[in-house]
Amino acid sequence: MISFQPTVDLLSSAEVTFDNMRSYYEHYAVDWELPNIHVQISGLENWDILYKGLVIGAFRLSFDSEDCYLRDFQVSAQYQNKGIGAVTLAQIERIANEECCKQLRLRVFKISPAHSLYKRSGFVVDKEEERFYYMSRSLT
Repeated sequence: MISFQPTVDLLSSAEVTFDNMRSYYEHYAVDWELPNIHVQISGLENWDILYKGLVIGAFRLSFDSEDCYLRDFQVSAQYQNKGIGAVTLAQIERIANEECCKQLRLRVFKISPAHSLYKRSGFVVDKEEERFYYMSRSLT
């Protein structure tokens, strides 16, 4: 039921991020518009999350010589809390392992409920700032 593919429509994918993140941007008074997101994600490895063939989210990765960075992870609101996040994190781990990465790293807003998913999935908080948790998990 859940599958993944390299992103087909980058602008539509950016819209999913914009829609999901709008409340966080408003909460923190961040002036971040759709064109900014589109430019930001264009340099990343972008993947669509599909449920029964319908694009319902996206994740974006970048890599350095040792680590994989989860730069963005979005699931449309009506599909959240259905186990899709955990399945997607397993896929992200597979990709990171294929790239021989040692760790998976991410940054998440402190007010985001996603940090609970990351904790359940074995991520630990390495550092925190006013707005963010920086989290990581060792890969096998």
